[in-house]
Amino acid sequence: MKIHEHQAKEIFEQYNIPTPQGKVAYTPDEVYQIAKEIGKKVVVKAQVHVGGRGKAGGVKLADTADQAKEIAKQILGMDIKGLTVKKVLVVEAVDIKKELYVGLIMDRGPKKVTIMVSEAGGVDIEEVAAKTPEKILKAQVDPLLGVKGFQVRRLFENIFKEKDQLKTALSVTEKLYQIFMDKDCSLVEINPFAVLGDGRLIAADAKITFDENALGRHPDIEKLMDMDSVDPNEVIANKYGLSFVQLDGNVGCIVNGAGLAMATMDGVKLYNGEPANFLDVGGSSNPQKVVKALEIIMSNKNIKSILFNIFGGITRCDDIANGILEALNKINIPIPIIVRLTGTNEAAGREILKKSGKDLIPAETMNEAVKLAVEQAKS
Repeated sequence: MKIHEHQAKEIFEQYNIPTPQGKVAYTPDEVYQIAKEIGKKVVVKAQVHVGGRGKAGGVKLADTADQAKEIAKQILGMDIKGLTVKKVLVVEAVDIKKELYVGLIMDRGPKKVTIMVSEAGGVDIEEVAAKTPEKILKAQVDPLLGVKGFQVRRLFENIFKEKDQLKTALSVTEKLYQIFMDKDCSLVEINPFAVLGDGRLIAADAKITFDENALGRHPDIEKLMDMDSVDPNEVIANKYGLSFVQLDGNVGCIVNGAGLAMATMDGVKLYNGEPANFLDVGGSSNPQKVVKALEIIMSNKNIKSILFNIFGGITRCDDIANGILEALNKINIPIPIIVRLTGTNEAAGREILKKSGKDLIPAETMNEAVKLAVEQAKS
């Protein structure tokens, strides 16, 4: 789960990480008042969950409060990569002499939090990693020992020669790690980590991403979710215990188990089709989940066929069959539905569908089911 820069900035401030003075605003008049309170040059920054805000014209410098208000009129309502700007962050403009990058991320290889530091701050770190990976210094944190001073010192000792700057860099990195662990994050990042004209270090930008699987432990963090940037179907799916991700294809997939769901999408691609979604109904034998799954699938007007690929273990095939029939009695589904049921109570499930008289296309194997779904979508 992503949060906006102004929200990440507030968390940084709770951990005493230095950030520019500023507040979030929703109207040009609010921007004017904030800029007037700051009393000097400000930067007006669009708050949307996409990169490249500056290149899109969503980050601009204002010399006066009046100018900040006019800039806000331009940015608020702007479309940036498909997202409408509804709020902006107004912060003091700082005198940046040098831009660095500091970030913490979970490295799945060693299964440890990795600290990354680079003197190539202020640009996309992915671009730096692809073109000049030698510019990124890394250190892995032992989960039992936490951040050790010598590790961070090695990362910064060739960057900061002044003792106070090195001390601040060490302190900020330790605090970033504390945020990472306290809040169950998957990414904590400062880009740029700025060296000011007077020698101070400041987090000129703030970015935090959280592990959605841990949100149950952090109701305060869950409240920060921007619902405008989330697919409403994903919210509905989550409410009913479904795992759902919208894609661009036309073959709707309803599967039980994440691994089988991924394999099913691979199969659709193998037969030159395009999956429209990832949808895992999980291990529960609840017909209502199937009804909700079909409702979510049918909200996508691009869907040309629907594929049920069920491998019954904990999930019972007869419950899936009853869920399909219940959904068909509630929802008008004018497109082909291909059903492959195998595993627990598969014979009962197939018999339920056969006796229903509904226009369903049965399949014995996964390959047969996927191939039929792709063919039906194309025809």
